[in-house]
Amino acid sequence: MRDRIVVAAAMLALAGPLILAPSLAAGPGDPIVAARQASMKQMAAAARAIAEMFDGKRAYEPAAFKAAADTLSARAAALAGEFPQGTLGAPSGARPEIDDARPVFEALARHIGRLTGALADKAGDAPPGITADMRMAGPPMDGGSLLGKRPGAAEADPAKMPAEHLLHLILQDCASCHSKFRRKVE
Repeated sequence: MRDRIVVAAAMLALAGPLILAPSLAAGPGDPIVAARQASMKQMAAAARAIAEMFDGKRAYEPAAFKAAADTLSARAAALAGEFPQGTLGAPSGARPEIDDARPVFEALARHIGRLTGALADKAGDAPPGITADMRMAGPPMDGGSLLGKRPGAAEADPAKMPAEHLLHLILQDCASCHSKFRRKVE
C-alpha cells in the first residue's frame, strides 16, 4: 500500500511542472488564473509534505501534518469556484470541457473536499507519531483491483478511513481531475 502512495506522490511530483507551469494567461491581465495556479501549488506542496511524512522522507510532526491537511482542506473547499467561465481554455491549462461537464467537475471537487475535510479532522487529533491506525493496511479500501472498483466502494465514510488512505484517495481524485480537465500547456 505504501508503494501506491509513493507512486501517487511521485506522479504528483513529476506532474508538478505540468500542473504548476505558469500559463500565458497568468500574466498581469488574468489574476483569476494566477490565483488558481497559486492555490494548486499550495495543494501540491501540502500533499507532498504529507506523503513524505508517511513515506519516511520527511520527519513526521503533528503540527506540520495538521497545517498541511488544513491547507488541503481549505484549498479544496474553494476549488470549484476557482474555475469560473471565461478563465478556461487556451492559454490556461484548464480545459473548456469543465463548463461542458460542470456537474461532473463540481462533484469531483466536492469529493476532494470531503476527503480533505476528513483528513484535516484526523490531523486535528494527530498523535505524536504515526500510528498503525493512520496507515493503510490490507486490500485497497476503495475497492480497487486490476478489474476495477467494486460498486458502492467509493461511498465509504471518509471519517472511518486511515489518514494515509485518505491521502491516497485525494491524490487519486486529483489525478482523475487533471486527466479529464487539464491540458498540457507548452
